[in-house]
Amino acid sequence: MLVSVCYSNIHSIKLTRENLVELVQMKELQHDNLLPFLGACTDDHKICYVVQYCSRGSLQDMLSDYSKKLDWSFKFSFVMDIVKGMTHLQKSFFKFHEKLTSNVCMLDNRWVVKITGFGLKKFRFLPKCDETTDDYYRDLLWTAPEILRSNDQQSSSLAGNVFSFGIICHEIVFREYPYQDAGLSAKDIIQKVMCGGDEKFRPAMSPHKSPSVSPSMLELIQLCWHENPANRPTFENISKMLLKFNNKTNVNIVDSMLEKLEKYANNLEKIVEQRTEELVGEKKKTDLLLQSMLPPFIAEELKAGRKVEPKLYRSATVYFSDIVEFPILSSESTPMQIVDLLNDLYGAFDDTISRHKVYKVETIGDSYMVVSGLPQVTERHVVEICNMALDLLGIVKTFKIRHRPEMTLMLRIGIHSGPCAAGIVGHTMPRYCLFGDTVNTASRIESTGQALKIHLSKPARDQLLQFPGYVIELRGPTELKGKGEMVTYWLVRKEATTDELE
Repeated sequence: MLVSVCYSNIHSIKLTRENLVELVQMKELQHDNLLPFLGACTDDHKICYVVQYCSRGSLQDMLSDYSKKLDWSFKFSFVMDIVKGMTHLQKSFFKFHEKLTSNVCMLDNRWVVKITGFGLKKFRFLPKCDETTDDYYRDLLWTAPEILRSNDQQSSSLAGNVFSFGIICHEIVFREYPYQDAGLSAKDIIQKVMCGGDEKFRPAMSPHKSPSVSPSMLELIQLCWHENPANRPTFENISKMLLKFNNKTNVNIVDSMLEKLEKYANNLEKIVEQRTEELVGEKKKTDLLLQSMLPPFIAEELKAGRKVEPKLYRSATVYFSDIVEFPILSSESTPMQIVDLLNDLYGAFDDTISRHKVYKVETIGDSYMVVSGLPQVTERHVVEICNMALDLLGIVKTFKIRHRPEMTLMLRIGIHSGPCAAGIVGHTMPRYCLFGDTVNTASRIESTGQALKIHLSKPARDQLLQFPGYVIELRGPTELKGKGEMVTYWLVRKEATTDELE
């Protein structure tokens, strides 16, 4: 059996004969709708008592969880469970409940209400009574007006319990916190309840919020919270009234429990179906995000838990670009303006590269790196990169900077072809990275280029010559940092070929 251990903020307790009698009575008190008391610990600084564990929490928590559908049979069963528990309690040694609320009505795994919170005053956690806080008054929302007007608001009575039961019934029927629609603070609500009179203040009745409830139930609730305690029914009378207008002579516990479990299972199936749909939707979003960060087939391998080995590619084409004098533009702009600029620019770039067989490796600040020929192998990698570069150059020439619309971005592009290695780096945040001299050379080709021009290395130009329609100009010998002198070229434009015109 699972149990709940309830600790107290009382550091020590002196057991009197009165306390011992109460403990014995608590242990002997047995009823299906009263939470079983199992024992207590009286060691100093370890004061606690043990009760049966209720896996579904309090009735208040259940009513506030709107994902769980509760029809009238569920609600009626909760009401009857409370009535049965209170009927038995008032015939016991304890006579009445000191503080009956929906928070002390617990639900076990069979959806049976078990009332707790009575007796054991010496063992219970004593909250600090700060009358300036809203929490203090919120705890009194179930309390009868005659008790609120008395000096001892911790006391109660049989009639006071009936009033509290009426408030709980309102919670169950309408699935609302007490006085939820009042639009007042808890303190103001309590003051209005205490005033009494002809215009007594009670939770609002809204039959349209619970159309399945019978008018007789609403009348019973109003009778339970009658201003005059003498006019409130007893729990025995309440039980008879409930059975009468519910068209039953008796409520079979097993049948009621099975009915509740069946309806809960049906509702649970709907919740599982809904959550599954949500999970599938979120999985699709996650897959799209992962595929935007990694090549699709690599993402699938990682999702399957398989290790992705580094791979050497015989030939690929690497593209680098950056914005000339970007540091100057950054110093003349706010951080948010730079973020907006790069977001607009790279958003346009991303739309363009999606039309080519290329893979965007990374963006760092104003630097943009793209590759073709890996991880998807193609013999036309240099064509894909050059076509993309021409498209991006066209975009930049017409691109408008939000905060500097008169300014034209000076994009500088470098392209180089050669062998390249690629693989996944990192575990927490894996990245698909390129390695090799081809990457370094492409970076140098870009950094030695000119604004609004596409700078080609000789290997890239030689491969591009295999495909007709491109206008290429010789730049001549160019000094590359760390590489020495290299003959380079400018890619000017692409002219329509005969096949394209046809």
